[in-house]
Amino acid sequence: MEEKSVFVEYFGEYPLIRVLDFLILSRELDYSMTEIAKNSGVGWTSFSEIWPQLIEKEIVIFTRKIGNAKLFKLNVKNLWVKELIKMDKVITKIETEKILSKKEIIV
Repeated sequence: MEEKSVFVEYFGEYPLIRVLDFLILSRELDYSMTEIAKNSGVGWTSFSEIWPQLIEKEIVIFTRKIGNAKLFKLNVKNLWVKELIKMDKVITKIETEKILSKKEIIV
């Protein structure tokens, strides 16, 4: 069974959350739509329903074209995305501290 990220754990197993989680974790790289859907673990039908909103809200941006494939990445200049990344860092820190404090109690 695949381990859930803290982001998905907090916000739920929804296609949008899984896509955002993948994009946050891989924000330095660009991917085709197919790669984003596959790496997010989201079916194509669900992905194609949420993708237009991600483009419209400028959460993802087009970066380049390789052959017929258009590549996209998380728009880290978008204020909402910046706050989302901060939130991901905060909840990861909280959960890490919980795990570390439990280990200290055991030792």
